[in-house]
Amino acid sequence: MKKLKLCASIINTDIKAVKEVEPLVDLFEVRIDLIGDGWTEIARQLKKPWIACNRMVEEGGKWDGNEARRIERLLQAIELGAQIVDIEYSAKNVGNIIQFVRKRALCLLSFHDFQKTPPLDTLRQIVQSELKAGADICKIVTTAKEFEDNLTILKLITEFPKTRMIAFAMGQQGLMSRVMAPMFGADFTYGAVQKGKESAPGQLPVTEMLKFYEMLTV
Repeated sequence: MKKLKLCASIINTDIKAVKEVEPLVDLFEVRIDLIGDGWTEIARQLKKPWIACNRMVEEGGKWDGNEARRIERLLQAIELGAQIVDIEYSAKNVGNIIQFVRKRALCLLSFHDFQKTPPLDTLRQIVQSELKAGADICKIVTTAKEFEDNLTILKLITEFPKTRMIAFAMGQQGLMSRVMAPMFGADFTYGAVQKGKESAPGQLPVTEMLKFYEMLTV
């Protein structure tokens, strides 16, 4: 079985907790919108590759400043060493932003649905649109209302074997897709640095994700 990739989402300035999980993960997600002013200090101390994410409110984040300043923070992250930048597919002037990002880093283009998991055909079209827009990595995040939504997401991953993709369904019902996504070909999946410090509904701590993988690979 190929090595499973795990990304820890950092949402605060607790560098001690970050350092405790650093040996356990492959990369980090620095949530600029959730960390606040201390995000640059955290970013400078990371020894693993990291993704810069400054999520707008409309996409489930906490960034409430203007759009120009939001993108400015992401470009600042590239200067600090971010290898990947997460940009919402719905962002204004997304084409121009992608062009700026790709000069120095990989562009992870993300789609979120906080109400449901759309039909497989709709999700296929979204992935194709992300690729056409210039995504290096496609991210599809939906909300699971029933168990079958996990199967829809996992099927989507298998249909794009040559595409770097992250896909899972949020919420308790989507737990299976979060855990199993890398086994079906997803680039990586996300875990929380600590229990109670999740960046999205249904996210498990890194340590619990690893327990699942230990059981599945025995």
